[in-house]
Amino acid sequence: MLFVETRHAVDPETAKQFDTQHLRKNFCLSGMFARGDIRLTYTHYDRLIAGGAVPDGKDLVLAKVAETGTESVLDRREMTIVNIGPPGSVKAGGQTYDMASGDMLYIGMGQGEIIFSGTGRYYILSAPAHKEYPTRLVTISDSAKVELGSEGTSNKRTIFQYVHPLVMTSCQLIVGMTKLAPGSVWNTMPAHTHDRRSEIYLYFDLSENQNVMHLMGEPKQTRHLILRNEEGAVSPPWSIHSGAGTSAYSFIWAMAGDNIDFTDMDMVAMGELE
Repeated sequence: MLFVETRHAVDPETAKQFDTQHLRKNFCLSGMFARGDIRLTYTHYDRLIAGGAVPDGKDLVLAKVAETGTESVLDRREMTIVNIGPPGSVKAGGQTYDMASGDMLYIGMGQGEIIFSGTGRYYILSAPAHKEYPTRLVTISDSAKVELGSEGTSNKRTIFQYVHPLVMTSCQLIVGMTKLAPGSVWNTMPAHTHDRRSEIYLYFDLSENQNVMHLMGEPKQTRHLILRNEEGAVSPPWSIHSGAGTSAYSFIWAMAGDNIDFTDMDMVAMGELE
């Protein structure tokens, strides 16, 4: 079955007043991966959609999403699907793509319905598009690989850039994956904001009873969300997006907005955070 919820945009002054319950209600993505369901969140942050599909051995079809106002979800959108589970397959534009864990499938505008099959756990990301680009399966070996951080600062990590100008062309979606090395827990620190685009994180590869403390908010008005395995966070353009885990973990990051330049960000010095 298909379930869709909507998240309206929140301005920074309003967010300052939120308690934990309201922060989670507005910015936390949970319960996305339910057996036999497609569960999506339609956000008013650059109209990003994020969600999950778990076919559990039966085909799941994603076609019309009423919130987009079109007959098919891809009529005016592009999409990236990431398999974070066992092998499976996705059919789009009349072609079937076998997907191993860690593979990403970019689907261009106008490709019709999407069919999820097999035992995979599929993370779905979508943004408005202005032009059709070719559908492409991008494996981890196809991605652009960047090593960052160090053991001394507990943030040694590998960034895999998939839907990224260094690898392929999209309208506005930029999607990649970051894996923390054993013993490292910090991501995206020093922090940054990017007023020209919104971002969504999905944390996974977290063991049971392990958490990530996801930092958000304006640099001088930081807040936090306690997130567990396969939970995500919506990051408005005015917010930092960083975190530290109680163990190593992986996360998928996705951006959409005016500028697809990955380095277009406003850095925040460590001494400016409060």
